[in-house]
Amino acid sequence: MIYAFVKKGSFQDSVSLMLISRKLSALPEVDEVSVMMGTPANKSLLEATGFWHDDFADATPNDICASIRTHDAVADIIPRMRKQLDEELNAIAQGQSGGQHLQKARRWESACQKLPDANLLLISVAGEYAAGLAQQGLDAGKNVMLFSDNVPLEQEIALKQCARDKGLLVMGPDCGTAMVAGAPLAFANVLPHGSIGVIGASGTGIQELTSQIALLGQGITHAIGLGGRDLSNDVGGLSALTALDILAADEQSKVLAFVSKPPAPSVRRKVLEAMKAIPKPVVALFLGSKPEQRHDGNVWLPGSLAEAAQLAAMLASVEQIATLHPAVTGKKILGLYAGGTLAAEAAMLLAAQIGAEPDSHHDRGVMLNAQGHMLIDLGDDAYTVGRPHPMIDPTTRSLEIDKLSRETDVGVLLVDVVLGYGACDDPARAVLDAVEKVRAARGPANPLVVIATVTGTQKDPQPRAAQIDTLINGDIVVMNTLQEAVLLAHHLTTRHPQGEARPRPALLDGVQVINAGLRSFAQDLQSAGCPVVHYQWAPVAGGNARLAALLSRLQ
Repeated sequence: MIYAFVKKGSFQDSVSLMLISRKLSALPEVDEVSVMMGTPANKSLLEATGFWHDDFADATPNDICASIRTHDAVADIIPRMRKQLDEELNAIAQGQSGGQHLQKARRWESACQKLPDANLLLISVAGEYAAGLAQQGLDAGKNVMLFSDNVPLEQEIALKQCARDKGLLVMGPDCGTAMVAGAPLAFANVLPHGSIGVIGASGTGIQELTSQIALLGQGITHAIGLGGRDLSNDVGGLSALTALDILAADEQSKVLAFVSKPPAPSVRRKVLEAMKAIPKPVVALFLGSKPEQRHDGNVWLPGSLAEAAQLAAMLASVEQIATLHPAVTGKKILGLYAGGTLAAEAAMLLAAQIGAEPDSHHDRGVMLNAQGHMLIDLGDDAYTVGRPHPMIDPTTRSLEIDKLSRETDVGVLLVDVVLGYGACDDPARAVLDAVEKVRAARGPANPLVVIATVTGTQKDPQPRAAQIDTLINGDIVVMNTLQEAVLLAHHLTTRHPQGEARPRPALLDGVQVINAGLRSFAQDLQSAGCPVVHYQWAPVAGGNARLAALLSRLQ
């Protein structure tokens, strides 16, 4: 049997009503309870799921429709359910966050007055009403995040075009995640602050990417959501381009990471061109597509979320370390390697960075000789005739390093320090002694940045940690991998002074939110210390579109 009643004029968000439905359904005297607002879409759903009752016919979108299914007739079930529903609604109304009273407003004007510096409207109301509320926010000069789904495509396009013209940002519709200036918006994680700015069309994609970045020891500046349709041919990446522009102007975001499902081909080209115009490394993951190349200029193209996180973390580490050392812009890179395989990989990596090809002949151990940069395998036969291998006796490399006293066009020296049985007792000290002589001869006007990688373990005869300490204490940079070492070398030799700083978007300086829809979103923001007003929105004129339009004209 179906029992039903309508609670007039008591608008609640859909998630709260779903939770109430679940709690009431657990009562022993009922089979299942469905509690929904009386919107046209919900009425259709009640009918489709077998919960319809004729009492719902005249319900408005401001009315709660409660439907109770039982196997048998149950005396006084309706008054008991009314009482239970009222108790649940009162518990919601009295809800507090972190022991603090949540500031609320029933009218838009009141919400704006209570938080006059609000710069973001977070919307999680039913999709059929979301666009109108979003437009109200844009007209008031506020950025918008649309958690709501089921917003018509043409309304999304209109909102994003309006936002672009006003210099504002629309995240969504169906935007599940964002983190701006430390404010957790909708589904958000607690993330360490760092130097990586994230943009994503996928909510869980942002969450997974940022979580993995955090596990790798790096942090996030901001995470901007776009919604699932932004990169479609119809929407054209309107919010993606705005988000890229915002983070490009953010000095704290040293590396950008972008994640989405495969965009429309024309939109992909447009977005990639925008990324290439940004003077920062960009990691662009288009899920489901196989990148034809590893990277294109400053844009890196990984194949998975894990790889995207690793690349973003590595590039952020390189950027951070680069700020600690002098730029040697226009200078050359010299690599002097004791290990042949290490020299070959370093050559391959540097060749990819400068758009060259590794040396195919390897004459006298030269693995790369391009654009003035040279990487040499000192273990080649040309250097070991009548001499010990450089891993055994570092003299050969020390002599080559000594030449840099005169070759001041070289600004970066790449070296490997190989440990283990058979290697010299203290290879790090040998490198440092040679480098200190060169630096003394060149003077501060001609700095030489030395970047080393260490191959070996802590249990080797030359303990790894002690070798690294020797290098670092001698102002030699130690990188974890050859790729990091090469990236840093290339960055230091190509880094240019930044031009005039672009105006920093005000949104990034701090978010103040008007929240319309799910109360829990406002409570989360309040718990995180973000100024917020919960706008207790309800459909104008009981959801009557013609009457609402008339009232709007009268205002």
